[in-house]
Amino acid sequence: MRILLGFFAMLPALAALDLSGARILTRPDAGPLERKAAEMLQIEIAARTGLRLEFGTATADAAIVIAKPRGGAADGYSIQTAANQVTLTGNDGRGTIFAAGHLLRRLDWGRGRVSLPDRFSVTTAPRTPLRGHQLGYRPKTNSYDGWTLEMWEQYIRDLAVFGTNAIELIPPRSDDLTDSPHFPLPQMETMVGMSGIAASYGLDVWIWYPALDRDYSDATTVDSALREWEEVFRGLPRIDAVFVPGGDPGHTQPKHLFALLERQATSLRRHHPNARMWMSPQSFGAEWMEEFFTLMKSEPRWLEGIVYGPQTRVTLEELRRRIPKRYPIRAYPDITHSLTSQFPVPDWDPALAVTLAREPINPRPRDQAVIFRDQMRHSIGFLTYSEGCNDDVNKFVWSGLGWDPDADVRSILRDYARYFFGPGRTESVARGILALEENWRGPLAANAAVERTLVQFQTMERDAQPRELLNWRLQQLLFRAYADAHVRDRLIAETAAETAALAHLRAGDPAALDRAEAVLDAPPPASDRRERVLALAEALYQSIRMQLDVTRYQGLRGRGTVLETIDHPLNNRLWWKARFAELRRETDTAARLRSLLDAQAPPPGAIADDLGNPAQRPHLDLGKGWAADPSYLESPRIGFRPDPAMPRDWWRFAETHYNQPLILRYSGLDPALRYRVRVFYAGEPSSRQRRVMIRLEANGVEVHPLREKPPAGPVEDEIPPEAMRGGMLELKWTREPGAGGNGRGLQIAQVWLYPVSQ
Repeated sequence: MRILLGFFAMLPALAALDLSGARILTRPDAGPLERKAAEMLQIEIAARTGLRLEFGTATADAAIVIAKPRGGAADGYSIQTAANQVTLTGNDGRGTIFAAGHLLRRLDWGRGRVSLPDRFSVTTAPRTPLRGHQLGYRPKTNSYDGWTLEMWEQYIRDLAVFGTNAIELIPPRSDDLTDSPHFPLPQMETMVGMSGIAASYGLDVWIWYPALDRDYSDATTVDSALREWEEVFRGLPRIDAVFVPGGDPGHTQPKHLFALLERQATSLRRHHPNARMWMSPQSFGAEWMEEFFTLMKSEPRWLEGIVYGPQTRVTLEELRRRIPKRYPIRAYPDITHSLTSQFPVPDWDPALAVTLAREPINPRPRDQAVIFRDQMRHSIGFLTYSEGCNDDVNKFVWSGLGWDPDADVRSILRDYARYFFGPGRTESVARGILALEENWRGPLAANAAVERTLVQFQTMERDAQPRELLNWRLQQLLFRAYADAHVRDRLIAETAAETAALAHLRAGDPAALDRAEAVLDAPPPASDRRERVLALAEALYQSIRMQLDVTRYQGLRGRGTVLETIDHPLNNRLWWKARFAELRRETDTAARLRSLLDAQAPPPGAIADDLGNPAQRPHLDLGKGWAADPSYLESPRIGFRPDPAMPRDWWRFAETHYNQPLILRYSGLDPALRYRVRVFYAGEPSSRQRRVMIRLEANGVEVHPLREKPPAGPVEDEIPPEAMRGGMLELKWTREPGAGGNGRGLQIAQVWLYPVSQ
């Protein structure tokens, strides 16, 4: 071993191929994508180094040579170095674009210099045919509606650098407002421009086109839709596919939807002969899903493939099994939302869920790798669902894995860091992104890594040059590091305040209410971290049009507007203040207060499960679990619905979807005793428009039939004596059969099982 080490130590280090004075060479008869690849290299090298490499067709000096495509696997390429040249050879025109992107990801650069390791060599082709992302220019996004065509071209080029080969646009009419205060151009004008930009890089153009009209069984409605859609088809320079969701949004019976899409497919091909029609069975209830499967048996010729997206009631495996094999499946994974979504953050701490809400800046590289592998088992590829640049890291992780599903996520993050932050930041940024994901693991108050992550980013921030601080991707990561730490600080402080307030209440002295309220109302100390969050929010609006606040940046509430929720109370302060007001009107305040405090604890002998708390639900059947079932179609997940009218323990709950039961199992019970169960329902209330019906069984014996889900709070039922079997008990809640839509509604915060006297 020492001899080998000595031998390698004597080898000369690989010399760098200096490209600082290189020319970019193309053939005189180069195709448009070869010329575009040369332009990419010139633009991106200049942006990073200040050097503008000249174009040419021959030189004796250092050169980057764009060779003639040679054929081979679609989108593949090779990069070879020899003497003073590096040669990029695509298998096809788009492969040349991706070769240029790979080179850009590997360059070592700084101000006034650029080089590549000598003897650099790679030959590669993607293993996933379709690798794309939805880029919707519409009001219902957290940033996209403020982007100019120049910004769109930069982003599309960045995606192409990482091997993305498709984008998905959204038409002017969708489930959205008709205008945005941030639009620099009308929607149709921008849509046409984005289609042209994608075409110039050789990327496929898809359109996500929801069928929104009320009744497509009506001939007049269909004729109107044909005219409306054809205007879009006629106006775009490139369309490769149109994807129509069955729901979310839209609500059309499959037989009418199929009839509409057959005619729309004919219209589409008049303007784009090679374009194809796709659709999804999203939001179908059980009856419509069966109708869809029956229609698929006829193998309609106008239909190219099926999309698997959010709110699909069957698993991907079942979908693949039940549709004809001639139809490919494309994934439409939600990478943009962190809760109330297809792939929520598993077991997210409620303090983060409440304050950062549904659409925060959410780099989740390791989670995305799990989701990618789950979704690609039966899919030809993906176009991800995105509502803005909050999910930027996730997009590039998907593109990287789409090229090589066996790639290590850390290597993809290194490429991301090198390309967007510079060679000197490669390791620190990659580590920082992984650390941000770890911030969201486990109980927040006990997660000391949050503080270490902030220190890591503060060091990066302190060492950054002024130009680096203008990088919106760095601003995003800094925002998250500061926001996570600020929320953790608040959680620790507010938990301590509530503990102190409860101590006053339990003391029972006449001034207890005033003292407890004063503790709860004490203003938090000034926070430099919160001020930095506000400053970074302003920087992100200026740099990339992120709308992190409703008032200041005219963002849409719930669409990434984190500043609206970041100061949400993290204890029961608002609930207790409402109780204090009631208590002051009581004649026997002390007795009522004791009753309130006692109600927080289960009765004697009770077995209590807090179903929204991963550490306090030992009897809950967890199903397959997140790692094997990241969409939670066959497992209960944790959901959130903060409501100051309820105690904080009811803000999070376990929920199942569609007809998946929620099950608790007990052993060691005394079969001679009678038991009652107290169920604390939570989450979305049942309503006249959306009734949620729930049935409860105990060991197969009906405790109560289907009845409307009660408002949030406790409901008690007696366990039938005949249900007790040798001390074993299974409680099973189910919804009404066949529910469609998002499938939510069976949501329970706590269950107390306790014996009662004979």
